[in-house]
Amino acid sequence: MHPGQIEVNEVTGYWTFLLSIDWKDPWLIGLILMHVLTTTSALLSRNNTNFQVFLFLVLLLAVYFTESINEYAAQNWSSFSRQQYFDSNGLFISTVFSIPILLNCMLLIGTWLYSSTQLMVSLKTAQLKERVRQERLKTADTACTEKHFKAE
Repeated sequence: MHPGQIEVNEVTGYWTFLLSIDWKDPWLIGLILMHVLTTTSALLSRNNTNFQVFLFLVLLLAVYFTESINEYAAQNWSSFSRQQYFDSNGLFISTVFSIPILLNCMLLIGTWLYSSTQLMVSLKTAQLKERVRQERLKTADTACTEKHFKAE
């Protein structure tokens, strides 16, 4: 066991668990960069719904296969990691993989809800403007008709 590494049954709190992780492990840095890139893509593509839907589905598929990824990583951890992080409970992979992905999914859903509310506001504004225009036309037609009858 490496210094600072703790057994799963020794975890007394989530904070101690986070402190026991070697965040300078190259693959963890890559994973964090992947999460940052995903969040950036989600934010920058807020006007491209098709890409966002694709990203959302890919992220949900990644979360769906988390258990399989965890099992594979637990068997092959020595080829890419300095420590064996992958426990059978999935605490580590949930922390560094699934939770950030699900937060990105929530961000995408929030973006869609915001866009939907903006679209509904625009639609209602257009409906009200059309109603006012129709009432003005009706009023103008009525005034024109009355003027025409008085002239005759």
